[in-house]
Amino acid sequence: MNGKERRNKIIRMLSDSEVPISGKELAGILDVSRQVIVQDMALLRAQDYKIISTNQGYILSGEKKASRVFKVLHSDSEVEEELKLITDCGGYVEDVFVYHKVYGVVRAELNIGSRKDVSEFLDELKKGHSTLLKNITSEYHYHTVSASSAERLDFIQTELQKRGFLAKLKDYEPIDFGEGKKN
Repeated sequence: MNGKERRNKIIRMLSDSEVPISGKELAGILDVSRQVIVQDMALLRAQDYKIISTNQGYILSGEKKASRVFKVLHSDSEVEEELKLITDCGGYVEDVFVYHKVYGVVRAELNIGSRKDVSEFLDELKKGHSTLLKNITSEYHYHTVSASSAERLDFIQTELQKRGFLAKLKDYEPIDFGEGKKN
């Protein structure tokens, strides 16, 4: 069973269960380590599944909204343009994450839905000594973007493509990010 099949099975198991399922139990059923389950949960959350961790295990909560993961590539000087393009097209940038071959998925919440949010984000970056997360993976990174409809996400994807911000997926990437998320 590959990673995508395993994550689909996790979602089915959580959907069918009326009680939390522990990571240890999932690892045993799926014949993987507990660390693989933790990584799968992060990847599923990046796909906008509302997975809640409790002291008794994982539960699936709520309905998915229209969202999609975009793999993008651009320079530091283009961050503002990229984020404003997404928000101007009606998108909400939920997060940024990278897939690092050693560290796995490293993710940070952004919650950017307007030009004002973009400005505040950039101002906070300027105040500190930190760099953008994308810089640990040669500028390749992903954003989970939500919008009012799948058609709106298609429009955002087209605009990102026109501007040259979309990046090609590699064979080793853990999820088929190109499929996007369904409503």
